Amino acid sequence: MMEINKSMNLSKSLYTRAIQCPKSLWLKKYKKKVLTPPDVSAQAVFETGNLVGDLACQLFEGGKEVAYTKNYDEMITSTQNYIDENIPYIYEATFNYEGILVMVDVLHVEGNKVSIYEVKSSTSVKDIYLHDVSIQYYVLKNLGFSVKSAFVVHVNKSYVRGEELDLKELFCVVDVSEEVLALQENIPTVLSEFNAYLDDKEHEPNIDIGKHCKKPYECDAKEYCWKTQRGIPSYSVFNIFNLGSKKQVELYEKGIVNIADVPDDFAMTANQAEAVKNYKSGETHIHVKPIKEFCESLNYELYYLDFETYQQAVPLYKGISPYQQIPFQYSLHVEHEDGTLAHYEFLAKIGADPRRALAEQLVHDIPLHVNTLAYNMSFEKGVIKKLAEQFEDLSQRLMDIHDNMKDLMVPFQKKHYVSPSMQGSYSIKYVLPALVPEFEKAYKELEGIQNGSQAMRAFASLHVKSLKEQEVVRKQLLAYCELDTLAMVKILDILKNVKISK
Repeated sequence: MMEINKSMNLSKSLYTRAIQCPKSLWLKKYKKKVLTPPDVSAQAVFETGNLVGDLACQLFEGGKEVAYTKNYDEMITSTQNYIDENIPYIYEATFNYEGILVMVDVLHVEGNKVSIYEVKSSTSVKDIYLHDVSIQYYVLKNLGFSVKSAFVVHVNKSYVRGEELDLKELFCVVDVSEEVLALQENIPTVLSEFNAYLDDKEHEPNIDIGKHCKKPYECDAKEYCWKTQRGIPSYSVFNIFNLGSKKQVELYEKGIVNIADVPDDFAMTANQAEAVKNYKSGETHIHVKPIKEFCESLNYELYYLDFETYQQAVPLYKGISPYQQIPFQYSLHVEHEDGTLAHYEFLAKIGADPRRALAEQLVHDIPLHVNTLAYNMSFEKGVIKKLAEQFEDLSQRLMDIHDNMKDLMVPFQKKHYVSPSMQGSYSIKYVLPALVPEFEKAYKELEGIQNGSQAMRAFASLHVKSLKEQEVVRKQLLAYCELDTLAMVKILDILKNVKISK
């Protein structure tokens, strides 16, 4: 057996980090300051994982949890004590072999055999999970355990909650024993490679950037490796819309990262080539006729709609599936034919299913047979369709809104209005600052909530705040969402006043 340096101190999360990129492991160990701290979204994912993990333990009754402590030897001792007591299920069972520490989410002990259950909050089995389970299998096997089987427990996205939560339907338990066993032979070699990197504490591993920087996860060293070390700009060949990783690497290996340096004869789709050409020209291209036709297709009064939604990995309300978009807020600007504006809004109460109240107010605020405008309307239409399916008595009114919706994204998606600063994208994230630059500043000046992820997180955590804090956050949510629909008003105003191509 190949001996592994006991000072290696690998956990299963560090092991899977190294599987994605050994340099990331090295930086985590020796140069943490260059890593990007987790943002609000990452924190939410972490909390969701804990919630799902705790709930999944209820599938395995009669177990005991190993209390977490920074003294891992105590956790290892507690685990062994539970094994000696013939506890059938041990949650967070902790083991160490040759400096590799693993905590098994659920360990099933059957006499002299054990089974591994790894719990994930995702809705499928990903390849990286197999490596996660395989290192647990490796440690247990080398400690002398007879490992009977290995499983990944993940959320069942097709589950629809009834009156009560059905854990057996909420979770899928997938046997991955065969796949995990196939990975065992190579683990000593992989660990030896990782150990060689970690033995040199002075020099970073010489590993180039590539698709591993984003898959299976966005690496927290990406900013350092890409921008700090290699000076890759925010808009580079890696951002050319739908340009495959193979072609990106082809350009990168030729020393081409700036869009301006892409050869005119480089093989791309017509849309990609046009985006590159536009960026090189530095000019805004406006196709007046189709823009005018789009604007003239809109009927007044015109209703600008934007939803804010959140998701529940574990559905709390009847009729909800895991990770379904649940609308809790909307902003609605109404533009009259003379250009005057009115504004309506909805923000759900705390601690209750927001869908019914939102749907009722929506059909009250939007009359029949009017045009409702959204940016990337497929999202809003999806939310409305789900509401219509849930509330039969409101279905006809909701579907009238759905069927009369128009998409403000179309002129940009079809390249009728193209600016270099849009970077080949038609996302409102790029369109808005290109057309209405003062709004970029307006968002940055908002108190507390400046983007959709922050809004989602803020609403989902309202219940743990004081009444005074809740009032502050609610005002912040309303201000943010109102700005979203006002931004659409400003974008359309620019389109209505286009005159000539520049």
